Amino acid sequence: MAALGIIDIFWNGSKVPNEPGGTVTLGGVRNKAVMFSRSVAPAGAMMESKIACTAVIQTGDRITDNYGTGQGELQVQCDTGQIFAWPDAFIVEAVEFTAGEGGKLKLTWSAGIPTEL
Repeated sequence: MAALGIIDIFWNGSKVPNEPGGTVTLGGVRNKAVMFSRSVAPAGAMMESKIACTAVIQTGDRITDNYGTGQGELQVQCDTGQIFAWPDAFIVEAVEFTAGEGGKLKLTWSAGIPTEL
């Protein structure tokens, strides 16, 4: 039995070279506590999917072309076989990168409910 170790991220069909430590929060309808009188009950509430990673800038990368403000398809492939896809993903944080230290580029996407392939 293998445990999750590596996630591969694909943004609009191109692989995003990323460091270990990426995070994926699967969105969808979740329970939210609603309190009334001396009781509490669940109520459905939508939660966004959130995907974050630290990418590595390589020679020839066009950062503004690859990581702009438009929507696109995001796929996350786990080394344990799971594949999640979001056709409606978009980058939510300002693109920030660091010189030295391997050209690290922090990326965060938001999206709706994923499809598990």
